[in-house]
Amino acid sequence: MEVHFKPETEARFQELAVLSGRAPDDLIEEVVAAYLVILAETRETLDSRYDDIKSGRVKPIDGDEAMALMRRKSEARRAKG
Repeated sequence: MEVHFKPETEARFQELAVLSGRAPDDLIEEVVAAYLVILAETRETLDSRYDDIKSGRVKPIDGDEAMALMRRKSEARRAKG
């Protein structure tokens, strides 16, 4: 497989390869492999959350309500500290 990067991205890979003493191809392989693991884990989490909502195990809350809850929690932590 051949992958083409923007010149600035390729330059960053080259710089990291020099700094790490590794071949650019090895570095790119490692980065892509790690990204794919993270992507698969994220997809699994999202699928699980979706299943929880669809089954009724979890009730979704409104975005404004969620932000208000986070603000209250943050204010309570600041008041304690």
